Amino acid sequence: MCRIYAGQDPGRYRPETRHLRLNGQSTSVRLEAAFWAILDQIAAGEDLSTPAFISRLHEEVLLLHGEAPNFSSILRCTCLVWLERQVPLALAAE
Repeated sequence: MCRIYAGQDPGRYRPETRHLRLNGQSTSVRLEAAFWAILDQIAAGEDLSTPAFISRLHEEVLLLHGEAPNFSSILRCTCLVWLERQVPLALAAE
């Protein structure tokens, strides 16, 4: 069982830093490459660039919750929510 997880390509969990603007402020976000790949897919599905998607997400989080104390965690959980939504779609197609 663990070989599935332990044997994955180390490039998937290599940290990657991207620089972007959130609410007019220059910042950088560091996530594992696998999360960036998912965020790129999500953004493309929304017809946005990845920085534009992340900026819009940040704005919406601020509106809903007033603060984003750990935005990197929000981005990782966004990927999980997106993946969870893909599973029912894949099962329905069978």
